[in-house]
Amino acid sequence: MPPACQTPVRSPTAAPSRRHAWGFWVVAVAFATLMAFGTLPTPLWPMFAARDHFGATMVTVAFAVMVLGISVGFLSLGHLSDRVGRRVVLVPALLTSATAALLLTVWHGLAGLLVARVVTGLGAGLMASTATAYLDDLYARAHPDRPGSATPGLVAAVVNLGGLAIGPLLAGVLGQWGPAPLTTPFVLAGTALAVLAALAATAPETVDRRALRDRPRRFGLRDGARAAFAGAAGTGFLAFAVMGFFAALGAVMIRDVLGMSSVFVAGMAPFALFAASAVAQLALGRLPARRLVAVGLALYPVGLALTAVALFRPVLAVFLAGAAVTGAGAGLLFKAAVGESVEAARPESRAGVLAVFFVISYVGTGLVPVAFSLASHAWGPRPTVVAFAVALSAGAVLTTRLRRG
Repeated sequence: MPPACQTPVRSPTAAPSRRHAWGFWVVAVAFATLMAFGTLPTPLWPMFAARDHFGATMVTVAFAVMVLGISVGFLSLGHLSDRVGRRVVLVPALLTSATAALLLTVWHGLAGLLVARVVTGLGAGLMASTATAYLDDLYARAHPDRPGSATPGLVAAVVNLGGLAIGPLLAGVLGQWGPAPLTTPFVLAGTALAVLAALAATAPETVDRRALRDRPRRFGLRDGARAAFAGAAGTGFLAFAVMGFFAALGAVMIRDVLGMSSVFVAGMAPFALFAASAVAQLALGRLPARRLVAVGLALYPVGLALTAVALFRPVLAVFLAGAAVTGAGAGLLFKAAVGESVEAARPESRAGVLAVFFVISYVGTGLVPVAFSLASHAWGPRPTVVAFAVALSAGAVLTTRLRRG
């Protein structure tokens, strides 16, 4: 067993800390805002494509290239909060994303868009595993009388997916009715991220670097937890795969297949998916992991089937319903997978294990939309949706069996 001194210092008998409670909600809002920034361009992709002269395949590349930054952030730096402290990593993550917002505002053209997306991914990679572990630490300090509470994990999952839902909704509103639709959303987002970075700097630190006698392992699993982590990471990949599909291609599908050019409507598919994910977790997030997985496995293929039907019989309401049902199922599967990844990790390596989990999940976000776009050029979008729906549904069942095994 690792030395007790390697874990963040927590005293179960300490009095509740208002400062830690304040920090908990600052980190939660910052987490949601940064994730919202990641999906902010979603309904604007057709406008970017028209301005910078690229097609649907390059839209998926522009979306997926964020995974490069995410991977660098997670694998190179995401584990650092276990060693140097949560706040020391969280504040630069927010400032990095604010820099990406500035790039999107002042650097027009495909090259600027791709660079900004990589920087966006770097900020997300720094944020996600650090914020998830930080919320757990802060809640334990603020509520020492509630050991083992599911609240921090639930809040982390909900603000993650809720933030992803807010991004396309806000951009859709501003893109439809606001001034300068390819500038205003990013000015607002960059300002909010900079303000939250200043607020996050006031949150209390939860990792005592002086108590770390040994350097924590970047990736340390509990004995016998490899299969559980592999299955959880596979589930995260599949959950984020459909999220990436709707975020990268939802607006394109609504415009090209359903024949609707409204920017606001284009943002409704990813909003429906991510909002349903967050709502499902709020409503059912306290169920045991097995129940979460069972409900998620039931909803996931049904939503994908509705999406396919909506493309064969183009009806916006059916397409949005498919996005929502798929999102609810994916959100429940994701919530269970995050919890199982945390349980599989050694206490001193939680951020490092979560970093690997999120990298695998985000690879699904980038890989599946690009693969779908290439396949749809060869076979057409409708047969490709059917093939992908079957493959993703079967994969969800297989990763669940692996976790249980």
